[in-house]
Amino acid sequence: MSKKEKHNYYETFIRVAEDSSAETAQIPQPFRGKKTVAQIQYELIADNPYQMKQADILFETFMRHKNISEAERTEQEMQFFSKEHACLRASPLTKQYGWGAHFDEEGRVALVAVDSAEYQTFANNPDIKQLNAMRSKRKK
Repeated sequence: MSKKEKHNYYETFIRVAEDSSAETAQIPQPFRGKKTVAQIQYELIADNPYQMKQADILFETFMRHKNISEAERTEQEMQFFSKEHACLRASPLTKQYGWGAHFDEEGRVALVAVDSAEYQTFANNPDIKQLNAMRSKRKK
C-alpha cells in the first residue's frame, strides 16, 4: 500500500463531531476575501460526490489553499505524501459545519448533511465503519 493510499477510508461514515453545535449543514464562506480550507474541501467534494478519495481531497486542498502552480504538482505531491496529514475527521466540515462524510467501497467520498434522512441512514448502518469527527475541545 502506497503512502498515498494509507490516507483513504473505505466503507466508512464520519459523523459530525460530538461537540459540534451545527444542527443543520452550512456551506463554508470565504474569510477576508480568501477561500478557506473548509470552503475548498466543500467545493471539491460537493461538486464531485463519490469521485475523489480522501488523499486526493487533502492534496488538492493543499495545492489550492497554498496557490501552488500545476508545474510544481509532481514534486509537491511526493513531498506532501512523505508525511502524515490530518484526515477529514479533523476537517472543519465535520467538526463545525454540520457535514458527515461517507466513503464508499472504493474509498470515494461524498458529504451528507447532518439534518438529512440520509445522514441518519448512514449513522445507523451497522454494515459500515462508524467514526466520529474529532472534537474541537477536550472532554472534561
